[in-house]
Amino acid sequence: MNEICNKCGLPRQLCVCETIAKESQRIKVYTVTKKFQKVSTVIEGLNEREIDVRDVARKLKSEFACGGTVKDGRIELQGNHKAKIKNSLASLGFKTATIDVK
Repeated sequence: MNEICNKCGLPRQLCVCETIAKESQRIKVYTVTKKFQKVSTVIEGLNEREIDVRDVARKLKSEFACGGTVKDGRIELQGNHKAKIKNSLASLGFKTATIDVK
């Protein structure tokens, strides 16, 4: 028997909760200079309860061929990826209007 989602009531294979959550997120992207003048791109504003942040981080790290981590609901990627991050997040299902790149 298929499992049923508690939020939308659909079977897990057809669940649209994460898709709806992706459209309503307010995402902030900025860079931080760390130790030894290393630059990191920080993505915050993702709700960990509604979106699999680790999966998003894994896909972004693979696309940009860089290292990174997930800390306190934020994704930190090694390097400056501000120029390409908006298109990458849009390809993952996030709305471009809700992504603020500083």
